[in-house]
Amino acid sequence: MNLQKKAVFFDVDDTMYDHLHPTRDALRAVLGLSERFPFEKAYHRIRYYSDVLSAKGGLLEGKAGTHELDEMRESRFILALQEFGIEITREQAVHVQQEYLDRQYRIEPFEGATSLINDLSSAGFLVGLITNGLEEHQMSKIKAMALENHVAAEHIFVSGTVGYAKPDPRIFEVVNKRTGTLAEHCCYIGDSWRNDVTGAIAANWQVIWFNHRNTSPETDVLGIYKTAASYAELRRLLLPDAR
Repeated sequence: MNLQKKAVFFDVDDTMYDHLHPTRDALRAVLGLSERFPFEKAYHRIRYYSDVLSAKGGLLEGKAGTHELDEMRESRFILALQEFGIEITREQAVHVQQEYLDRQYRIEPFEGATSLINDLSSAGFLVGLITNGLEEHQMSKIKAMALENHVAAEHIFVSGTVGYAKPDPRIFEVVNKRTGTLAEHCCYIGDSWRNDVTGAIAANWQVIWFNHRNTSPETDVLGIYKTAASYAELRRLLLPDAR
């Protein structure tokens, strides 16, 4: 066990790939929303309700059944769209979710993502993924992007299997224990302020906020973090000496 080994872990949703695309395409397919609709703003609200409802039901830690999970997934669309003056039925929400899931498994990594993972590994870093969700669902996305060809299976951590979900710092503590790393030698990269940034800082990890949507911090946070808006910027931060 090498406690001195440096490690870099990535979030998955909207960090490894563009999470907005399947959401937008599902809403357009079912509801016929025009290009003028503020899809990105709605996307942020859908994720907000997904996080809030999941936390209430313990869904991300695998503590709820299929019925509760389906209800959360449908309710997030209903509640978020209400904020934009759009009322949809539960049946429509079911169809949006079905379209969304279909598109979730037809995704590609952001440009430069897998090459950065490979180069970090070549530079001696332990590289992994930490993602919120149920094992089958998250692994299907990981396999859709062929990330298992770049990240060792033992370095992929899904909250539904671990039993803790971001921003709970215990999920990061589990990662340290299972990988034989120390918090101060680990860096976490994620797009979500409330899940990724606050959670990793609470676990005493280094943090790079992948703020490619140019959003503002949701809360005050007592900790130091860096910011990047692209994989080119991430590369410069993580591998500054690379040519």
